[in-house]
Amino acid sequence: MAQRKDETLEQRAVGLLERHWKLLVIIVWLGFAAWSVYSKWPDIRFFNLADTDDNMRMMQVRGLLAGQDWYDLRQYRMNVPAGLDMHWSRLVDLPLAGLILFLKPLLGGATAERAAVAIAPFLPFLVMLFALALTARRLISPRAYLLVFLALFFAGSTNGMFRPTRIDHHGWQLAFLAIAVAGIADPRKVRGGLTLGFATAASLAIGLELLIYLAIGGVAMTLFWVQERDEAERLRAYAVALGGGTAAAFLLFASNANWQAVCDALSPVWLANALVGSALLFGLAWISPSDWKHRLALGVGAGLIIAAFHAFMWPHCLQRLEGVSPEVEQLWLSHVREARPVWAHGWRVAPLIVALPITGIVGWGVLVWLRRNDPEALRRTLAASAPGLVAALLLMWQTRTGPAAQMLATIGAAALLWWVVPKVWNATRGIVRVLAVTAVVLICAGAAVPFLMEQLPPKPQTNRTIAIGKANRLCNSLWGLRAVGLQPKGMVFTFVDLGPRLINVTHHDAVTGPYHRNGEQIGDVMNAFRGNADQARRIMRKYGADYLLTCPNSSTTTIFMSETPKGFYGQLSRGQVPGWLQPVQLPAGSPYRMWRVID
Repeated sequence: MAQRKDETLEQRAVGLLERHWKLLVIIVWLGFAAWSVYSKWPDIRFFNLADTDDNMRMMQVRGLLAGQDWYDLRQYRMNVPAGLDMHWSRLVDLPLAGLILFLKPLLGGATAERAAVAIAPFLPFLVMLFALALTARRLISPRAYLLVFLALFFAGSTNGMFRPTRIDHHGWQLAFLAIAVAGIADPRKVRGGLTLGFATAASLAIGLELLIYLAIGGVAMTLFWVQERDEAERLRAYAVALGGGTAAAFLLFASNANWQAVCDALSPVWLANALVGSALLFGLAWISPSDWKHRLALGVGAGLIIAAFHAFMWPHCLQRLEGVSPEVEQLWLSHVREARPVWAHGWRVAPLIVALPITGIVGWGVLVWLRRNDPEALRRTLAASAPGLVAALLLMWQTRTGPAAQMLATIGAAALLWWVVPKVWNATRGIVRVLAVTAVVLICAGAAVPFLMEQLPPKPQTNRTIAIGKANRLCNSLWGLRAVGLQPKGMVFTFVDLGPRLINVTHHDAVTGPYHRNGEQIGDVMNAFRGNADQARRIMRKYGADYLLTCPNSSTTTIFMSETPKGFYGQLSRGQVPGWLQPVQLPAGSPYRMWRVID
């Protein structure tokens, strides 16, 4: 009797998991949001936008709300009066601007901005949760989505993109990538094709960082059709959504600058590629010869045509899309941490990034093996696993692929848990069973490595590393910049990475920020601090600088002191200040040193 009652309760619980999955997704989302606000409250309260992109995004939104033209994305508080050309999109500005407009009458301007930067990152996180849950339900089991959320708990790089104050575009791109994978996994052909096509177009409207994963989706749609002629419906729907969606995204969101043939954003380059590709794929779906070998030949031919079209029409886009000069690559881009391979970050950091992706690869392999006797499910599983595998491999090139690699790995980790845990549970009893299942969860969810790393003694801190950490915190703080902001408005010549924060929280203008389209300004700033005083004087005159601002001991200074210790910054740090600079008195304990340019 008790056994039947237990079985009934179990069946009820299973039914609740299956029927009310959307409610459970929302509960998980609310829990994440509540904990994130609690843990990040000091950053919210003091408007601590730690990343340069978050500060610049806020400036873009302020410009839009102040009447800046929808298609004008230049940042006029930098490189005055011409401004800096930004390769971003208004699509990400919309939720932030909407929140500020809604909250401003209730809270006031400053508080509305604080609330907006706290709330906005949760919007793409909710989208991502639903997309990941759909993928798990479609490929693993209708109840497996909770295991995805368990794995996501250990995805530190991914979750970091959705924390309060993280308002740049990466969260939305991850959300659209998750939707794209859910479209690939969809057993309903037309809906799946439309989902992938529109998600691809939306992601392209934001940026091209995920282009390779989106291209894999297009290849998958073609291979589906090659293997099974009935997949023509999916391919046709994808082609229509890709072409129409990309055209709409270009017309709605491409800035004035992006109407030129630029390579680093949705421009005529990528619009033409998408239109040609979608037309060819639509034609393939329309023809659909009965022999799979003929379909394969047509698919390969279409791919070659697209590649040839791109190479012939846009040869300047066959290299790195940033298009920076070799000098700027050496002076700046080579020092960007996220542009380095994962192994370059050292043994304390690299395992934290790769643990979950490796688990995910194993789990995807298990899922493929489990679906080996179902051709239709097998092809969807293989295709859905491909972006995650590529993202994991790309970690060997750039660490910036970590958030995508971890997010996509959660499906594989959930599949591994779904397969392993019942076997362990049925093979043991009592406390041994509980311990065994706990160990399996930790290992399969990619948590074992981070857990073990936390048990190691912390890396010894030297006086130098302590000083660097303190300077980085204080120079980004409102307190640190308050005294700088009290000086009469002017053009401030400062480090590349300080520019966005400076213009966000003070009335001053700056020369540049870390954005590749502005290679001339980045190169000038780096050369000014690395060269001699006369060169620095000429460069500052070029930009009409009123002030010179430095943050001693911050991360940027380590580059100057290690590579050019006798350069201009090295001279300033040793007190060798030229006569054309007059010290500006800042409060005791200020992290900054500031001079007025008097000649």
